This record gives sequence, structure tokens and C-alpha cells, in this order.
Amino acid sequence: MALDAQTVREPLEIKQQKRGDLVAEAIKRLITEGNLLPGDRLPREVELQQMFGVSKSTIREALKSLEVQGLIKVSTGPSGGGMVVEVPLERTFQLMQNYLFFKEVSIDDIYTVRQLLEPELAAGAVPHLTEADFAALENNMSCCSPASHDRHELLRQRQADVDFHDILAAANPNSFLRFTCELVNEMIRQLIVFGNETPRREHEKFGTANVNIHREITDAARAGDAERVRELMHFHMQEARTYIKRMNGKLRGRLILDSDIADMQQRVRSQLGANAAPVSRRKPVAKTEKSAMTDAAPAPKRATRKATGEGGGAVKKAAVKKVATKKVATKAVVAKKVAAKSAAKATMSPKARASRRTSSN
Repeated sequence: MALDAQTVREPLEIKQQKRGDLVAEAIKRLITEGNLLPGDRLPREVELQQMFGVSKSTIREALKSLEVQGLIKVSTGPSGGGMVVEVPLERTFQLMQNYLFFKEVSIDDIYTVRQLLEPELAAGAVPHLTEADFAALENNMSCCSPASHDRHELLRQRQADVDFHDILAAANPNSFLRFTCELVNEMIRQLIVFGNETPRREHEKFGTANVNIHREITDAARAGDAERVRELMHFHMQEARTYIKRMNGKLRGRLILDSDIADMQQRVRSQLGANAAPVSRRKPVAKTEKSAMTDAAPAPKRATRKATGEGGGAVKKAAVKKVATKKVATKAVVAKKVAAKSAAKATMSPKARASRRTSSN
């Protein structure tokens, strides 16, 4: 549905909803109809005010709402404003875990899901793995072996075991499968804990078993044997479930804080420094899928912009201008409403005006 003056005007008249929420929804449509991508800027605050006929505070409330949702990033200053960003996985994980906090979820539940998804994820990644990916897999295995004598380092090695699966996930072109597995992996890293009574030898056995099966999976993947990778990963998930039970692993129920999000993002940045190839490949895949879901009209613009790298600013401005043009009539509509209210106010008796102010308060 096009974002025209009628679309903007009608929802703003719904009294049950806050104007800021309504404007936030309208800006989402602006992003969609304007065909904006991560890195593109929204119109300036004053332009958004004119487009929607609302105050600066309402626009800022709407932008803050979108920023909390992870859809935009707002900066201040002369060149500030809203910029479209990709919703970070960490924010999605926070919302999911805060939802699951009030549910009954067990380690068995998590590994039932992993046993279904991880074999398909790994097998699907095989044709797309690069030398950079294999180097990252090798580096991961070297970090996890031999088992450390320090307990904290042992726990870090268990978390690094999960990073192996993220490397495979980054190579899989199925964005939905990748997204689901990465969420589960983050849950394992953040929420599964082992008691202090767990013997060090159990950590050593678990770590050795992980490295051995990871080695077999890597070798099969390098040989291009996707079916063998699928079988090995299925066995790996069964074995991991058994080890975690034996080590008295527990799922701690807690809400994910913004500080946890910062820690996750720092870890991701560290991983990018070691192996940027899988993640850099992920973005074009996502954009290609997004392009396929749009109608035929805007697709050539996006393809041209991506392929040539030229005229990106012109394309963005043209797209936003096209959407903004549809809403020019909004100013006239708002002006008429303001004039009508002023006229009604002028003819209203002082007593009636006082009564109206009291009721509105």
C-alpha cells in the first residue's frame, strides 16, 4: 500500500493510539515504500514534521521507538537524524530470551531443536564454504584443544565450541535457518552453566569429543560430502546432549540486559577481526533475498545501485522524493483541520473553553 496523504491522515485521527506510535508505523512504511537500505538516511526531522503534520516531540518519540526496535540509529548534531540499520541478532536474542524467561524451557528442549536444525544447516553450508571459512574452523579447533588447566578458560573453550557452529551458519545461504540456529547458539553461550562441582576431567572429555567430531565434520566438508556432514552433525548433537546432562549443565533463567547486548556485540566484533569473510558474505545474500520479495518496479533501482556503485545518493533521494510527493496534500489537510479548530475555538464561549480544558486535563 502506498504511503500517500490519505494513508497518513486517517490513522492519525484514531484517538486510541499514541501519535508517536502511529508516526513510527508510518515511517516504517516510508522505509518500505522508499526502498531504503541499511545505511540510508531518513528525511530530516523538520521534513518528517511537514510530511506527517505533527510536532517535533512526536517525531522524536517515533524515532526513539524505531531505534529501540533496532530499525534505525539516531544521531545528533547538524548532520544527525535517523539512519536505517539492520536489526542486530543480539537485540533479537534479547527479545526472544525475555519472552522465554516466563516459559518452561529445558536443555532437552534446546537440543531437540538443535538435533533437527544443525545437520541441515551444516550440510547446506558445504557447497559455500571458502578457504577463509576452513581457516576459521581450523583456528577454532586449535583454540579448543588441548583442554586448559584454568577453570575459566575451560568454560571459555566450551563457548568457543559453539563458535564453530556459527562459522558454518554464516556460510549457509538459507537466511531463516541461519538466523534460527544463531539464536539457539547464543542461548547456549549465554544461558547454559555448569556447577563448580563438575570435575575438570568431564570438561576435558567433552572438549576432546567436540574437537574430534569437529575435525571429522571439517574434513568431510572439505571433501564436499554434504551427506556425511549431515550424519556427523546429527551424532554430534546427540553426544553433546549426553555430555551436558552428565556434567549437570543447567539452563539459568534470567532476563537479558542491555549490558549483555554490548558484551555480545563486542564478541562479534572480535570474531569479525579474526574472520570477516563469512559475515561479509552474509549481507549480499540477505539483500538478494529482500530484492526478490519486492515488486518488479523498485528492483532495477536496487540492482543498478548495487552493481555499479554509482548514483547511490541520487537513487535514494529520488526514492524518498517519490514517497514524499505523494504526501504533499497532507499539509493542506492539516492546515484545514487547524483552521477549523481555530474557528470553532473563536466562536466558543469562555465558559465552554474552560470546561473543555478541564475535561482534556
